[in-house]
Amino acid sequence: MTALKKLTLSEPELVLALQSKDPAILKTLYSMYSSALYGVISRIITHTELAEDVLQETFVKIWQSASHYDNTKGRLFTWMMNIARNLSIDKLRSKDFKNSLKNQDIENNVSFVDEQNKVSFNPDVMGVKQLVENLKPDLQSVLDLVYYKGFTHVEAAEELGLPLGTVKTRIRLAIIELRRSFN
Repeated sequence: MTALKKLTLSEPELVLALQSKDPAILKTLYSMYSSALYGVISRIITHTELAEDVLQETFVKIWQSASHYDNTKGRLFTWMMNIARNLSIDKLRSKDFKNSLKNQDIENNVSFVDEQNKVSFNPDVMGVKQLVENLKPDLQSVLDLVYYKGFTHVEAAEELGLPLGTVKTRIRLAIIELRRSFN
């Protein structure tokens, strides 16, 4: 089979090309059966990336095991579907897969913990604003600009008409006072 221009071939033609290791047949097989095999795999493995990996492994196994296909035992699609199903089940039973279920991605870890414990950052509820209000007015004004309004230290110094070093010192003093309040 030279160019396999037809997308749909008869089953005997597919088997013959597959068993003769015609490289063009793999693309044709993929076009004809990948969505159906992915459907079988994704019912067993719900994680999309893992299911796609198993689909790829399925086609590699089909290519490597083509000589073992026996048309007297069933149709080509049934044989390929069994390979996909068995590889999916093997993946679920694998030690790597079981370990991956026990581990969380670091990106999702903080939000997962927050969701589980119903944690949210709200300075009003935590009492931070009340603690800041108990500070001296000069410390309050610096914290208000830097932490609540998002000013940089330089911008806060310009806004308050103070030297940069004074602003940094007041922020440091305010943080020390707040730590004392928490302890």
